[in-house]
Amino acid sequence: MSNAQTIAAAVLAGFNKHYTLFRAKSSAAKALFDAGDWHGIQQLGTDRIQMYDERVDETVSLLRQTAAVQDHAWAEAKREYIALLINHPQPELAETFFNSVSTKLLDKRYYNNEHLFLKPATSTEYIDGDAPTFVSFYPKAEGLAGCLKHLLCHFGWRTPFACLKRDIANILQAARAHLRSCQEWPPQELNLHIQVLHSPFYRNKSAYIFGRIINGNHSHPFALPVVRNGKGRLVVDAALFDPQQISVLFSFARSYFLVDMPVPSSYVRFLRKMLPMRNDGDFYTLLGLHKQGKNIFWREFLQHLRHSDDQFIPAPGIKGLVMTVFTLPSFPYVFKVIKDVFGANKDFDREYVRQKYLLVKKHDRVGRMADTLEFSNVALPKARCSEAFLQEMRELAPSQMEESEDWVVIKHVYIEYRLKPLNLFMQAATPEQKAAAVIDYGFALKELASANIFPGDMLYKNFGMTRFGRVIFYDYDEIEYMTDCQFRRIPPAPNPEMELSGEVWYPVHKGDVFPEEFAPFLLGEPDVREVFMQHHADLLTPEFWQEKKERLLRGELDDFYPYPQSVRFKPAEIAEGLVDKTDV
Repeated sequence: MSNAQTIAAAVLAGFNKHYTLFRAKSSAAKALFDAGDWHGIQQLGTDRIQMYDERVDETVSLLRQTAAVQDHAWAEAKREYIALLINHPQPELAETFFNSVSTKLLDKRYYNNEHLFLKPATSTEYIDGDAPTFVSFYPKAEGLAGCLKHLLCHFGWRTPFACLKRDIANILQAARAHLRSCQEWPPQELNLHIQVLHSPFYRNKSAYIFGRIINGNHSHPFALPVVRNGKGRLVVDAALFDPQQISVLFSFARSYFLVDMPVPSSYVRFLRKMLPMRNDGDFYTLLGLHKQGKNIFWREFLQHLRHSDDQFIPAPGIKGLVMTVFTLPSFPYVFKVIKDVFGANKDFDREYVRQKYLLVKKHDRVGRMADTLEFSNVALPKARCSEAFLQEMRELAPSQMEESEDWVVIKHVYIEYRLKPLNLFMQAATPEQKAAAVIDYGFALKELASANIFPGDMLYKNFGMTRFGRVIFYDYDEIEYMTDCQFRRIPPAPNPEMELSGEVWYPVHKGDVFPEEFAPFLLGEPDVREVFMQHHADLLTPEFWQEKKERLLRGELDDFYPYPQSVRFKPAEIAEGLVDKTDV
């Protein structure tokens, strides 16, 4: 075996080991869902994030011991590697793994990437595994109700459904209501059937069934969240037929799904047909394959640079004390670079900030914290960099920047979807929009608290507004676990003079939080105060925060529904387990 063949075989063996372990973690979610082990499901997601880098490091170490890995050998190794991927079920992921090993092993830089897979070398269009990616169900003599019964029983959960009749009736009622409102419910055609992805998608306390109804030339996507009721039986919690509601399940502020996928590209292809407003990178990322999502993002970024001519500029909004942020107006992302010197009261270092971002990557983001893509040595054409952007980088983060005549290289950067800063949104909003933003801001704080996250800096500038009107947190340098905080009430002043002096008359220790102090910073405007106090006055009391903390310490996890409460099926009965026991 030649040196190039040795390199190619070792890299592919490293990837195959990674994906075998990845699938094992993903498939373990089914048994945990059956057992109601929600902490176990969360731990699976956390463990899985680290696995990719571990396998890359393992492969790099092996190659350093067993092969000559100079650049000339790597070019031939890439050709040998392509030959090995001809019948591989995950070639696109294997190419990304090759890139990761190459850049780490050879210390690749932005200007020396001819040995990388900058574009796919192997098509994924017609790959399928031993088992079909999706399963089809036909009404036949049993009608749609019988079809749905077979569908719900297909996944082989050991836990029985509380009442299949009721679930099926609810699904059909929701389908008819939505499709009639869209004027898309024609008579049944000869080809009427339902297609469902073979594996459920697990996240938090729910399992999701994704599929579509095919009827004539119409295709109707749907998602069925399955939960356990108060008595431990399975219940279909909702039936989502609105593509926008289904799309939100794949939001960048959500945690990654656990899905057993022999051929991930075929799952992505099915989902893309369901939700064409999402791109492949979104799907790969939310399926837990965030390195592939990152690779697709980078390809799209390079393509966008090639077909645009605007310049990178400092991002609009109040300047942060820890990050300098820039953006390309025509590209819907922001680029965040850690400053060399932080502002006042920021007594931590660069590594501390990186660990906070890693915490968010691993944590349940409950739809309220933006996911990030982390890159090193990002090369930007200097002609595309505005002088304002260059000057800000030179002043605030010179150690993170290299300049040449043609290029600006950013050594380390986080990339996020660009959101409208909440403070700017509220300045331009109508009274109704402003009130809705304040209400959702309060819910964001409460949901973060339920997920064991205290934001620290709660100013509006650290939150953004999505296109769907949802408030998202995106400044992570001061976040803490709720369980590490002490929520206290401000003690009475010893005398009136001390209270009026503005000086703190009570001891403050690390981790102490005084919720009564939030009001002066958040509720300065009368209209904001009125709405906030009407809906979220409890956030200004230590009792609210302490109760959340105590629930977390007891191991209790709140429910999070990434869809409107209004679409849930009789949530009171689901919670109490009031079911018809004649159809178990």
